[in-house]
Amino acid sequence: MAAITTDAKRLGIFFFYDSQGIVDDYVDVLLTDMKKNLTELAIVVNGYLAPKSYAKLRKFSDRVIVRDNIGFDVWAYKTMLQKYGWAKLSEFDEVILFNATIMGPVYSFEEMFTSMDSRDLDFWGITTYHYYPGDPFGTMPEGYIPTHLQSHFHAYRKSLVTSEAFQDYWDNMPMIDSYTDSVGKHEAPFTQRFERLGFKWESYVDTTDLEGFTNQPIVFAAKKLIEEKRCPIFKRRSFFHDYDDVLNQSVGNATMDLYEYLRDHTDFDTNLIWNNLLRTINMADLVRNAKLNYVFSDTSTTYDVASSSNKVALILHVYYLELLEQTLAYARSMPEGSDIIVTVAGEEKAEAVKKACEGISYKVDVRLIENVGRDVSALLVGVKDIIDNYDIVCFAHDKKVTQLTPYSKGDGFALKCFENILASREYVANVIEKFEQEPRLGLLAPTAPNHAEYFLPYSNGWGPNFAITQKLLKELHVDVPLDSSKEPIAPLGTMFWFRPEALKPLFDLNWQWEDFPPEPNDIDGTLLHAIERAYGYVAQGAGYFCAWGFSTTFARIELVNLSHQLQQFTYGTAVRFGGGTAFEMLRALRTGSPMKAKIRKVLSVAVPQPLHAPAWRVYRKARGIIR
Repeated sequence: MAAITTDAKRLGIFFFYDSQGIVDDYVDVLLTDMKKNLTELAIVVNGYLAPKSYAKLRKFSDRVIVRDNIGFDVWAYKTMLQKYGWAKLSEFDEVILFNATIMGPVYSFEEMFTSMDSRDLDFWGITTYHYYPGDPFGTMPEGYIPTHLQSHFHAYRKSLVTSEAFQDYWDNMPMIDSYTDSVGKHEAPFTQRFERLGFKWESYVDTTDLEGFTNQPIVFAAKKLIEEKRCPIFKRRSFFHDYDDVLNQSVGNATMDLYEYLRDHTDFDTNLIWNNLLRTINMADLVRNAKLNYVFSDTSTTYDVASSSNKVALILHVYYLELLEQTLAYARSMPEGSDIIVTVAGEEKAEAVKKACEGISYKVDVRLIENVGRDVSALLVGVKDIIDNYDIVCFAHDKKVTQLTPYSKGDGFALKCFENILASREYVANVIEKFEQEPRLGLLAPTAPNHAEYFLPYSNGWGPNFAITQKLLKELHVDVPLDSSKEPIAPLGTMFWFRPEALKPLFDLNWQWEDFPPEPNDIDGTLLHAIERAYGYVAQGAGYFCAWGFSTTFARIELVNLSHQLQQFTYGTAVRFGGGTAFEMLRALRTGSPMKAKIRKVLSVAVPQPLHAPAWRVYRKARGIIR
């Protein structure tokens, strides 16, 4: 056990896995800085590695091993340790095992190594997982998870590497068959095991002050670790962590705080995050964890729209002339001088629109289109020749009460759409500012309606449209993670803001009028419904993220509606049965536990009568849809 000198001989062993075998740029940045502090770097890859990605890794090391995807990270490390052999490994002052589950550095790794070199240790890491009084893995000898160094970065000094105990540990490592095995058989017990053998350890980032606050500071206090403790890394998992666990451990702010701090207060390029996550993670997980929900003031703004270098337009599809005045009132929320392109079917309607637009302070282009494909074809065919002229576009269309959505129910859907895209000039200015602040924002839409009969589509937004949407995306060569158990991140109402560049693959398909089905299109399962759900995933495939947008006025309505619905659904479970969280009780419904019958009985009383039918339709789908 000893401190080491600044010219210490260090070996780094980097583990990499990607389901598509692609090495994204964040890995280049990580390895470029890490290699400055290493004498030698070896890389071990589980599973497939694309040829271009293999070449990428070879730039950093002439020792790259690609092996079968067995044993997870633990056996990957074991494989490389065996390749070197204990005699060769003993020549290094420090052997470092690290992997691609971390991103960084936010601060140069040199700062960390300089600090740790002076400490009298046998092994160390960057971050600590704190004591947890239980054993979810069934592998902890004493029934609890001890405080331990997290295995995304372990540094072993020569005093540990040359010990018989350490060498026996790796030589006799049992097969690791699952992620829980990796944590439960290696990561969680490792630190305590060797501490009890007399070896000394420390974490670079001291989080003893967070004991009792969170077990996992790197996930649930990430901003604090970076801002106050100069932690050089953060976890990819922050952006797709299981959200039930997020809400069981926190109020859910950690990832949003982390991202906004990285974006606004560090030199770390957040494009590195999006380049990887948009390729590998379901958009619903990103929206939840990163809080990709924006609430914009509809009464004030500090943004001068005239200063924007972006060319902005409103594309407005008009069908119901009796709604024209109301629709144009929302159109006037656009900045003065903006282009407004109005699509209509029929000369009579075109003349009526032109007359209504006389004298308004916009450049209005009224376009005749064919009466097929509704608003979808109006966008994809009616304006495809000019869409590339703009940087940011708002797409809207009139909505009318129908027999399927009578009275104020249908009007409420229209209100939700318009008030969350064109509430006022101030609101629009704030939306444009957000697109400028976030160059990777590709699509901004209102959330789906959730009142009256719309409740079920809100709960299961795919309906019968998952397979047809999947087929369409395949035709577009859009390959992003889809999951029928997770809500579609899509403008269910087809009103939204977008960057034409984000939807380029959709426009490039060169749609024609005859591609669209004739009326009626009120039944789910048509091409129109597939396109409606595909918009967000096309943007994701093009390298852009999607977000929900709310005006401050409508956010007040939405918060009350969601709060009321959640309280009604959880009253019979979380309150009457007690002792657990709402998630635990809802899981009981999904998994068919003995409590299910009791919960059903209570919910039949607690949930308002109008919600019974949609509620139980959701439940019947839950065991097959919700994971």
